[in-house]
Amino acid sequence: MLNSKTKLFDYAFLATGLLVQIITYCIAPSGVWSLVSGLCGIFSVVLCAQGNILYYFFGFAQVITYTYLCVLEHFYAEIAMNVFYFVTMIYGVFVWRRQLKSGTEEKNKVQTRQLRRNTFIWMSLVCILLSALCGWLLSHYTDDPQPYLDAFTTVPALFAQILMILVYREQWHLWMIVNVLAFFMWLKAGDYCIAVQYIFWCANCIYGYYHWTRLIKN
Repeated sequence: MLNSKTKLFDYAFLATGLLVQIITYCIAPSGVWSLVSGLCGIFSVVLCAQGNILYYFFGFAQVITYTYLCVLEHFYAEIAMNVFYFVTMIYGVFVWRRQLKSGTEEKNKVQTRQLRRNTFIWMSLVCILLSALCGWLLSHYTDDPQPYLDAFTTVPALFAQILMILVYREQWHLWMIVNVLAFFMWLKAGDYCIAVQYIFWCANCIYGYYHWTRLIKN
């Protein structure tokens, strides 16, 4: 009974994200590629939160469309980040395949891991320092309109991506910070579809942390 309720919530959560994305596009259209990227993004992050390897199918589509939008906005750090995403996701498919659980109830689900607290603290400090440096470089050597937001949504995302590929639960802490800052960055850029996507992604961080904790315990 509990498992049925969990699955029902999973479907409802995904449907809510997709519906919000479509409604936002109807109210404030930002271009068809923003909608496509947003919908692929909803599918990918929800499947990732569930530890489902099918995440990669939608993940590749989201990375390609989102990179195109970043090119239009001159968000150079975001462009570099998505190239990194694409390459690491190819490797991630093989890592996740090795981490797949056995049994019909956990089909396509991976066995997640927990990072040591001291390791995560040091990683966070390095993220802050590298983000500040990246922001300074972007502000002085490019025409990036939002250099520091661009930097602070990029560097932590690179670390979060590595933790995700290696199936560590602590990725969700970094993704939450990235998503909050990215919301303001895209809101300022005037792309409301992508901005709303990041609001949903914040909720998905809580959803993902719960699922990945459960996968560790199981």
